[in-house]
Formats: sequence, structure tokens, C-alpha cells
Amino acid sequence: MSLPVRRRSMVAVLLGSTVLAAAQPALAQNAPAGADEGDVIYVTAQKRTENMQSVPIAITALGNEKLESLQVKDMQDTVKFLPSVTIQTTQPGFSQIYFRGVASGENANHSGPLPTVGTYLDEMPITTIQGALDIHAYDLARVEALAGPQGTLYGASSMAGTVKIVTNQPDYSGTYGGEDVELNSVAHGAMGGVAEGFVNFRLSDHAALRVVAWYRHDGGYIDNIYGSRTYPTSGITQNNADYVKKNYNDVDTYGGRMALGIELDENWTLKPTLMGQIQKTHGSFAQERSSAVTGKLQTVQYNPEWSKDQWYQAALTVEGKLGNWDLVATGGILNRKDYTDADYSDYSYFYDALYGSGAYFYDNNGDLVSPNQYIQGKDVYHRQFGELRISSPQDSRLRLIAGMFYQRQSHLIEQNYIVDNIADSITVPGTASDIWLTKQKRIDRDYALFGEVSFDLTDKLTATGGLRAYKYKNSLVGFFGYSDGYSSRTGVAACFADAIVSGTPCTNLDKVTSDTGVIPKLNLTYKITPDAMIYATWSRGFRPGGINRRGTLAPYGPDKLDNYELGWKTQWGPLRFNGAVYQEDWNNIQLSFLGENGLTEIRNAGVARIRGIEFDLGYHKNGLTLSAGGSYNDATIRKDFCLIANSSFDCSLAGTDGTENALLAPKGTRLPTTAKFKGNAVARYEFPVASWEGHVQFAVNYIGKRRSDLRLFENSLKGEFGAYTTADVSIGVKNDKYRVELYATNLFDSNGVIDRGVQCLETTCGDPYNISSTGGVFYDYVIKPRVIGLKVGADF
Repeated sequence: MSLPVRRRSMVAVLLGSTVLAAAQPALAQNAPAGADEGDVIYVTAQKRTENMQSVPIAITALGNEKLESLQVKDMQDTVKFLPSVTIQTTQPGFSQIYFRGVASGENANHSGPLPTVGTYLDEMPITTIQGALDIHAYDLARVEALAGPQGTLYGASSMAGTVKIVTNQPDYSGTYGGEDVELNSVAHGAMGGVAEGFVNFRLSDHAALRVVAWYRHDGGYIDNIYGSRTYPTSGITQNNADYVKKNYNDVDTYGGRMALGIELDENWTLKPTLMGQIQKTHGSFAQERSSAVTGKLQTVQYNPEWSKDQWYQAALTVEGKLGNWDLVATGGILNRKDYTDADYSDYSYFYDALYGSGAYFYDNNGDLVSPNQYIQGKDVYHRQFGELRISSPQDSRLRLIAGMFYQRQSHLIEQNYIVDNIADSITVPGTASDIWLTKQKRIDRDYALFGEVSFDLTDKLTATGGLRAYKYKNSLVGFFGYSDGYSSRTGVAACFADAIVSGTPCTNLDKVTSDTGVIPKLNLTYKITPDAMIYATWSRGFRPGGINRRGTLAPYGPDKLDNYELGWKTQWGPLRFNGAVYQEDWNNIQLSFLGENGLTEIRNAGVARIRGIEFDLGYHKNGLTLSAGGSYNDATIRKDFCLIANSSFDCSLAGTDGTENALLAPKGTRLPTTAKFKGNAVARYEFPVASWEGHVQFAVNYIGKRRSDLRLFENSLKGEFGAYTTADVSIGVKNDKYRVELYATNLFDSNGVIDRGVQCLETTCGDPYNISSTGGVFYDYVIKPRVIGLKVGADF
């Protein structure tokens, strides 16, 4: 079954509000008796098109019309309306997504663990170590959020859940298109705007081409104000006069998509697609913690800050039949490049205050130079992917889906830590003025065989079982560190081979890790009445292990998540009530933290338990749509977290070399990042206005307080993130051709914090567990202030 794609027809199919559904996969595709047509949403969560109410997993779906009405432009906007999902971000293009509280403090470091949540664009996985692609949300069929482990069908890095971004497909029915423009203004900031459009070309009765393009400018709202500092050791004074600017964190995003659909005959279809986007940012997206110098939405930065994230994806899907079995073969490539410039002068200043490091920075003439430091980075990704799967007829009592999967992602990492004009003797060989160089090649490989079988035990009871056999092989090779003139222990001094990665002086890291395993899934679904169902699921997810870039440390192994879930779905005419209760046991947690020289270290040390409930209420009748969704998660560690790990989790036991142990977080400590409660509610009323259709809509979102770090001392330093509430409102009119809408997001101008950072924490300021009172500058990454916008669109 294919989805209708013309904008006008999308209203009927996809207007249904946020839905949490779980049900019997053998159900008919029609809406329940008495339900409005708007309650029918089709999803591909189980690798086939189904009525969402017949999918035996917890899933939230936001359709095209819903995405537009909620002013969703990117992943951060989307997450507001996904109750089980939390996002942690430092700027556009650098975000981590979490489901149901499964977060341990990952920092998206290039040599750190893979994300716990997988992201898909149509059929292709697009998860990178830096998180989800920040795709502009336009001409999408829907966004699906699949909560809980999705290991059997989606594999590695879908340990806690999966987010699927599904685009509108080419339509053979005719040639038509649409265009939309928007002008907006951000409070305390600058103007912005959007221009976007699509054209669907009917090439023949059996071929169509869909072309989509967009451009978006987001106005800045962070001010870089004047500041100066004097380095204690050298007495050199630095100021940022050249970089002072109001509203300096603006963003430009532009891209496009081409999708071709060709029906070769009544059984076989080809779907090639090409999609790409470039996103340029200026400045940083954090306000400094209020001080005598800075206030709300202000910072003091001493070096240029910007980023450029560019990527393209090419994919091909072949769908056909072998007898009465369905076959899908899909594959593609994703190429991504990130360029970044970042201020690192806080590190220089506080490190100098502690250790007098500025005394060591001389030029070739022996004169002191400013310790001011900045980072120039470049990340190059190449992902290739392929999947082949078959599925039996879905109207049979016994149903099967099975397949094989392969992906390989290479990641070329380059980070130059630069102090201008330093002497050649302390410059990393082969660089212009690097005090430190990280240049490595990381490769993550995944192979799998998977299958799920469903059997109708009775007309009302269905059992499903699934397995995924996997193998991963991950490697990291290259160079990190100083010149041998600056350090006699690390960097060049630790090299054991000539350069393997081009552009490095030599090789001081070359390791590989691999593992195989099987993950299971069991599900029972019982249809109480045609409009009331319950299900029970046990499922497991996993995340591959990897390499610590400090060569003296052992690789870290995989971690696994077991999910025990009971869900229900009810539909009583226009009223819907769905929900799920669950317990998730997280074992062998990959914990990441800063170690010696500020390097991220990962180790398997931890056991956590998450107990929670999700719910969704919806009402849709006579032009009135009401919806409310929320989740409660009690996510805590179940064993003491020690400085030095041991099998008994006894923090009194010293290390094998006699190193003293310490308790970093006692059992019962809450996991960071995710609030106990998160919820949203939306009210929309549609009414006639002469020959037009008018609407008014109000939405509210709430997220509770969150820990910033698992460890007690670090959490006390950085502080918890406070709870915040946002409200959005819109009013508009439309007819068969035109539409106009006035909206405001974050109406009451909340300054909610979603992430926090500090350059001079842990080893950057001394011993990682005895941080000096010299401290550092703390940065709060906050939600966007109030935005007021006017949108105008037309179909043709």
C-alpha cells in the first residue's frame, strides 16, 4: 500500500495527532468503527507499510500536516512533541537523541561510543558518531519514533530506539507542486526566513519525478560582547574587539531532494533518490553563566567560531514480488563533511593559571607568545549500506520477514589545536602551529542476519518471535598528541610506527575490536475487542564496542538493553487512549568521561534500570482535535559507580597497580540528561471562514529538571538543568490553493537549558577528581527564544 502524497490529500490521512500505538499485526488496515479518517496513519516501523494501530511496538508518529502545523523545522523542533525522546545539542548539526532515559553522559566525541538511538532516512541508516543529521523538515510524509530496543529489525545503535524520517514519494497521478515562504523574527535577535517548494512531475502512467528544494535563514540571538583577559604567567593581555557582534549565531541551511519512481511492471518498482544539504553556522549557541560581565543570551569569545556541515545521500530501493512474497533490496551511500572553528582560549587561560603553561610558549626567537588557543576541525564520513529482505503474505496465519544487512562507515578525524607563532620545537611536525594534533581514521563495520515470525494462535492472540545474529568489527588508527619537544611521554614520543594516516607525523594508535552475538525478541498481542488491545514484549538491543584512542587503554565492549513492556491501545469513536509501561535493564554500560590530557575515555562499568510509563490521549471530531502525550522515567544506576571498575562494584578496592579507588556515584543515582517527566498537549480547532477554512491552535510542552552528569561532584559543579515550559500558538486560513498562517513559538520566551559545557573541567584544570577552585567558564546551551512568524503558501 502506498501513501498518498499530494499536499491536499495529506490532510485526511496524516492529520491524526501524536499517537502511541501497539497492536496486532494481522489487523485490517481500515480505521476502527466510528473513528474519523484523520485517525488513520500508516507507518513502516516493521519494514512494511501498516496502519500504525496494527504495529506491536510503542511508536509515535508525526505526519506531514502535523509537522507543518507545529512549526517543525528540524530535529530539535520534532523532539518537543515526542514524549519519550530527549535531545542534547550544542548547535545545529551536533545533536544526540535519547529514548526513555537511556543516557549515561555521552559527549559525542569522535572517538567515543556510538549513539544509543538509530536514525533512518527512508530505508537508510544515517547515524553518525556526532548524532543525527539535522535535516530540514519539508515535504516529509512523517517522522516515526520507535521507542524501546529495535535490535532485531534495526540492529546496532538502535539499542534504545529508532527515529525514522520518511519522505514523500513520487506520485504517478499527475503533475503538481507547492511553494511556501516565511518571514520571522526571534526575540532579542535578528530576522529570519524560509523559502521552500516541491514539484511532482508525472512522466508517464508508471513513472514520476519529485523535486524538492529549500533555503532557511535563522536569525541569531546570542551577543558576543567585549571582554579582555591577562594571562597570569606571561602578563600578555588579550581582547576580543575584532569579534564583538550582536546576534552572531545565525544559521543558513539549504538543500534539495530528487526522487524517481518507476513501475517496471505490476510487480516491480525502482526508487532511486538523491538528497543533500549544506548548513553554515556562525558564532556559538550558548550563553555564559550569568556573571558581572555577561547576562542572558551573552557570551565573551576570543576567536572565530563557525561550522559548515555538508552531506549528500544517494540510495536505491527495488521492490518486487517472488510469487506472492514481497522482496525489498535497498542500498546507498552517505558522504558527510564537517568543518569547525572553535574558541579554546578558556582552556589556555585556566590551565595557565593552574600550571603556568604560558611560560612554555615561546617563538623561535625565544620571545613569549600568547597562549591563546583555538581549534580547527574537519570530520569526513563515508557510509555505505545494503539490505535485502523478504516477507510472506501478511494475510496468512503464519507470517515471516527475514533479511541480511551490511554497513560500513569510515570517519576521518582531524582536529588542530593551534597556538599561533609557537617555536618549531614544540609544533607538531607537519603542521603550521599545532600544539596538539588529533588525526585518525575510524571504521565501524556491521553485518547481520535477521528475522521475525508471527503466528495467529487464535483469532485474537498472536505470538511473534525475532532474532538478529550480528558481527561488528571496529578499528581506530592514527596519531594524537604533542611534538616530542613538548612532551616526552605522549604524541610523537609514543609513536611506534611510521605514518599510516596521511598528514600525521607518525602512528601512536592502531587497534581493532570485534564481537559476534544474537539478540532476541518475543511479543504477544491480544485483541480484547475490535477497539481494545493489549500486548506484552521482551526485546533486547545492543551497541557495538570500540577503541579508546589512548592506546594504553583496552577497547570497550558492547552494552545491552533488555526491555520488558506491557502496552495497550483503545479507540472509542473519536476518543483514543494508548499507553505502555516498561522496565529496561541496561548492562555493561559504556560510560564516557574525560581522562588524562582531556581525552575522552570509555569503559564498561555500570548497571542501570529504567522504569517508566508512556501515554497518549487523543480526540478528533467536528473540527476539534485535542491530544496529550507524556512519559515518566525513573532511571537510576543499580550499582555503585567507582573510579576504578571491578566486578564486585566495590569502591574500596584499589586498582591492580595500587591506585586508590573512589566512589563517584552511589547506586540509586539518577541517569543524566533525561527528566523524570516530559509531556505535551495540543488543541486545534478548524472552522469555516466564508469559502476558506480557518484554524486556531495552541500547544504546550513541559520538561522536568535533569542531572548534568552522573557523577556527584561533577554534577554539583555544573549544576542540574532546571525544568521549563514552552507554549506555541498559531492562527491561519486556507482554501484549495492558498494558505496563510501567523504563529509564535516559545510564546513566553523561556530560557530553558538543554545542555551545559565548560572548557576547564576535569583534567583540563588538574586532577580529574580534585578540580581546582580556579574553575572555568560555564556555558548553557538554551532553547531558541520566542519566534514570531508569518507563513504564506500556494499549491499549483
